[in-house]
Amino acid sequence: MPETTFGVIGGGMMGEALITRLLSEGVFAPGAVLVSDPQAARRDFLRQTYGVQVTADNQAVVNGAETVLLAIKPQMLAAVAGRLTPPEGEQVPLLLSILAGVNLARLEQAFPGWAVVRAMPNTPATVGAGVTALTASEGVSEEQRQRARTIFASVGTVVEVPEVQMDAVTALSGSGPGYLALVVEALADGGVAVGLPRAIALELAIATVRGTGELLHQGDLHPAVLKDRVTSPGGTTIAGIAALEAGGLRSTLMAAVRSAYERSKELGQS
Repeated sequence: MPETTFGVIGGGMMGEALITRLLSEGVFAPGAVLVSDPQAARRDFLRQTYGVQVTADNQAVVNGAETVLLAIKPQMLAAVAGRLTPPEGEQVPLLLSILAGVNLARLEQAFPGWAVVRAMPNTPATVGAGVTALTASEGVSEEQRQRARTIFASVGTVVEVPEVQMDAVTALSGSGPGYLALVVEALADGGVAVGLPRAIALELAIATVRGTGELLHQGDLHPAVLKDRVTSPGGTTIAGIAALEAGGLRSTLMAAVRSAYERSKELGQS
């Protein structure tokens, strides 16, 4: 098997999303990627679709890669790590973990001697529009830190935060797509309620949320500024905003983030 530079343990949705973007942007060539997965059908799909190397042996990934992405279920950490031995040689491997709720201390205990970066991507990463928060252990060099940023930049925006803020990141950007999906569904339902066909209402809701996010980003606008720009005296938007305020939209969204934050902390302690 040829020497690889990027290994993936777990060929699921997020692992595939990273592979897709890394290959399309030329960060790695297909022959430089090795993916392990226990399901033969999944391995065949990844090999045939992307031309990457595949294996059922996690140790082969560890032995052949400078950087290893750990993309398994959190509850599988002990079983997977317990069967691995450190790669031979002086090079310290870089481990990128996307395991929700698994902190650096647990990862360093499971992979002693490794340079560990904990990452929290969100599901829009699967279409290259995600945001990923990174936090690194003390053993991570500047070159490895930049390597991690380059890899996750392939699926969207990257920010670095102290580990103490990772539960907050999980609550906001990690869980945020779920909140926004609910908002989009509600907007579409509102459109149907006032006479729009379901398909058109949903298309309008999705396009409005997507376009507003891009306008805020590209225009470097504070949300309040954009809100004021589209709110005419006695107009339709201020009437709608008044209804949202009466329904407690802001406080409800803030409470959602707080609840998700508390749950993330609970999961990290289990």
